[in-house]
Amino acid sequence: MTAVLPAREQQLTGWGRTAPTRATLTTVRSVDDVAAAVAGHGPRGVLARGLARSYGDAAQNAGGAVLDLTGLDRILAADLVAGEVDVEAGVSLDRLMQLFVPLGWFVPVTAGTRYVTVGGAIAADIHGKNHHRVGSFGAHVVWLDLVTADGQERRVGPDADPDLFWATVGGMGLTGVIVRARVRMKAIESSRVVVDTDRTPDLDSLLDLLTTTDHHYDYSVAWIDCVAKGRRMGRSVLTRGRFARLDELPRRAQADPLRYRGDVRLSVPPVIPGGLLNTLTVSAFNELWYRKSPKRKRDQLQTIPTFFHPLDGVGEWNRVYGPGGFVQYQFLVPFGQEDALRTAMERISTSGTASFLAVLKRFGEGDSGMISFPAPGWTLALDIPVVPGLARLLDDLDELVVSAGGRLYLAKDSRVRPEVFAGMYPDLDRFRAVRARVDPDGVFTSDLARRLSL
Repeated sequence: MTAVLPAREQQLTGWGRTAPTRATLTTVRSVDDVAAAVAGHGPRGVLARGLARSYGDAAQNAGGAVLDLTGLDRILAADLVAGEVDVEAGVSLDRLMQLFVPLGWFVPVTAGTRYVTVGGAIAADIHGKNHHRVGSFGAHVVWLDLVTADGQERRVGPDADPDLFWATVGGMGLTGVIVRARVRMKAIESSRVVVDTDRTPDLDSLLDLLTTTDHHYDYSVAWIDCVAKGRRMGRSVLTRGRFARLDELPRRAQADPLRYRGDVRLSVPPVIPGGLLNTLTVSAFNELWYRKSPKRKRDQLQTIPTFFHPLDGVGEWNRVYGPGGFVQYQFLVPFGQEDALRTAMERISTSGTASFLAVLKRFGEGDSGMISFPAPGWTLALDIPVVPGLARLLDDLDELVVSAGGRLYLAKDSRVRPEVFAGMYPDLDRFRAVRARVDPDGVFTSDLARRLSL
């Protein structure tokens, strides 16, 4: 058996840099390492952690063991005809893009960052700009290998112990440690995206445009101004696109149509003063961003990093929120509950908080993940600095969302109350039953799991 690398006690946070806790962190480099670490867990349990891009406390385990899976990062096999890859769970989407975009394959789903491991993408069942067309990441997983609480390795999939598979997809690492997976990739002819841009003057115009035309596009997202009030409330810049065909590229680009680079161009310094992002600065930025965006532009060619991952070009961009960190709040309300979305926007825009980054998307059908976030409806994600009064605003929004039949995204959450959360996920008891079957002693846990009694 491979020896587990020495453990070290370390303070851990999510990407929002709030609610830090200390845990014993161990880097694992083999499945044997994982099994040994699970077998040797202490009374506070064990949890897998990837690149730590969940925003809240999902990848923390105060007083317990945390396994750093980024050392489990081998590409095991690739079928370049079928477009399927077998990978270890610590392989990042960034690495998949670096290796396979030049070969004509793109990841099936990507979040707003490419710095997510495959294991984390499954555990959070990440969604992207193409959810309305192809669903979330779990829909593209053929099988996964899971080390469960008994130290055994199980291969599960939609047709092999489907209950355990769909409890693991979106299950935030609480059914076991994902160590391998087979993922279906997306065939592309080029690494350029044909992008259409529309500027909409208010929320109703945006919702109408998305409802009537979103089906024409593979990828779709709206930057939305959450500071503007009154008639301008919800004004947006909508960008939508698809991968370009070879014959749509300029002649020079056709010589190397799959060229791909995803570089970090600059990094935010370690120390940033608090209060840099406030209502005044964010209002000024939003005004500039809205005015500089074209009212209507068609067939612009953009690179993969520009269209999918603009923030990844700035290293450690989460530091810009200052030492207090920030909360990302992402909620979903079903179609037919547009009034709830409007009410949420009104409360946000008049609250005095400043959401620097806010995006709205239209979701398609969800998958069978028991506590997976996506479902048909509207989803709004906000990055909000931690300021006085924020807790009350978010508690009020929670009540609005749950009364509309909506839900919050666990990969972003750090503060929802357990009784409110329970009203958002009708399959929560099914998820708990699967956990009890495969992990009766609660070996796998996290700060999130304890907070929400998962």
